[in-house]
Amino acid sequence: MTENTVSDVLVVEQSVLHSQYLEREVTIDAYLPQSSTQGPLSLLLINDGQDLPTLGFESILEEGWSRREIEPIICVGIHCGPERKREYGTAYSPDFKGRGDKAGLYTKFIFDELLPYIRKRYGITSFKDKSFAGFSLGALSALDIVWNHASEFSRAGVFSGSLWWRRKGYEEGYADENDRLMHLQVRKGVFCPWLRFFIECGLMDEKADRNRNGVIDSIDDALDLVVELKAKGFTDDHITYLELEDGSHDVASWGKAFPTFLRWGWGL
Repeated sequence: MTENTVSDVLVVEQSVLHSQYLEREVTIDAYLPQSSTQGPLSLLLINDGQDLPTLGFESILEEGWSRREIEPIICVGIHCGPERKREYGTAYSPDFKGRGDKAGLYTKFIFDELLPYIRKRYGITSFKDKSFAGFSLGALSALDIVWNHASEFSRAGVFSGSLWWRRKGYEEGYADENDRLMHLQVRKGVFCPWLRFFIECGLMDEKADRNRNGVIDSIDDALDLVVELKAKGFTDDHITYLELEDGSHDVASWGKAFPTFLRWGWGL
């Protein structure tokens, strides 16, 4: 266990726990408010936690808390492992290349190993609420877990999400309407009015345009997800879509969007 007191408002602790489900050591970084607060705190889990230092996450939290722009919350960054493309994805189904086949085990790790560890390590009996965010494939994983365990979560943060994740290749008769795995799950799912979604995408996230409509696929996939959510009953009160004109598929762009996400979810 290593502890780094960043400022008078923020403490960062790194620890490692062994996962029997994933058969590996998992490094986590806990970002904690320095001062004690009354009542339970919200918990934000973040996939690809190894990218948070590069993203400038400590400074983002320190500034938000010092300026009293966001409420104190517990943030836990989960470092990915060497089998990231197998552990992240959709537990519903692997993609057309068999990737994401350990997504179900990753979900079990979150609920059966990580959350109990956090509660025990920090003496927490209950959270105010729980949310999950991620970047790229980690964003798809976070959204998948929130959607399929809605009773456990309040929010999902999707930054440049790999919403193209599909069960058929383009040469195998792929169709947007039938083969994008996250969209399919939403269509088959139920309306949970307490859930809220923050979806970010950049105009320079990629160059691919499979349907040649002049809109890059990542934005098409994000906007189509919004359509699916609204068809299920969610409204603009539940969904925030942030499109960055200068946004790319990189940590720097996600760092620009993260303060907006925090104010959206936990603003004072």
